[in-house]
Amino acid sequence: MAKKRETKSKKDRSPKVKKGSFDEILSYVKSLAIAFLMVLPLKHFVIEGYRVPTGSMENTILIGDFLLANKFIYGARIPFSDMRLPAIRDPRPGDVVIFKFPLDPSLNYVKRCVAGPGQTVQLKNKVVYVDGKRFEDDAFTKYSDMSEPEKGSQAWNRDNFGPYRVPADQFFMMGDNRDHSYDSRFWGCVPRENILGKALFLYLSWGEDSNAPAISLSNPLSVTHSLLYNFVNFYDRVRWNRLGMPVS
Repeated sequence: MAKKRETKSKKDRSPKVKKGSFDEILSYVKSLAIAFLMVLPLKHFVIEGYRVPTGSMENTILIGDFLLANKFIYGARIPFSDMRLPAIRDPRPGDVVIFKFPLDPSLNYVKRCVAGPGQTVQLKNKVVYVDGKRFEDDAFTKYSDMSEPEKGSQAWNRDNFGPYRVPADQFFMMGDNRDHSYDSRFWGCVPRENILGKALFLYLSWGEDSNAPAISLSNPLSVTHSLLYNFVNFYDRVRWNRLGMPVS
């Protein structure tokens, strides 16, 4: 009789252990789902992260900087539709803006807004004028080519532009690294529907490393090699002094 009671007792305990494990897993899945449902609207409508791959905004934003942008201020796009939420305001001259590149909307660009709809932009020997007044940009612009370009050359057209009147619902964008920026001087203005958000601050800054191993699609092991290298050199590659820096 004792053996029968012992066997029955073991059978009674076994389902409880399994049920408890299942409940823990279910609780964990529910927590992940709730977190996902909370973060998804935040990402789509309020704030989102972007990586900067070029030096067109140096020294305001460096290659390898990761920034957060406020999408709500300019009216975030509703996913899977062409509709947008009401905007608090439009981009203003001086704002650092993330937008879809008009010539290839699959690419995200970051530039500084120089002028808005109806305003007139002109460059004279690198100096920017908006509606006839000098655009105050001394605090953030960078110039590296101080040579005198030949009239009619690409460099001349880069430094001498306009006057150009910005069309309705569009914005004129320029990089802070003025001599090395592919911007509205070359491909035109950014339509309002391409605007994604206003840059807020840097949450990560990943420094360049000439010794870092390259990743090759033909060599799957290169991915592992790169991950191990970056893990070992993580502290040295992060530009710690830039973390949390506001973008202005």
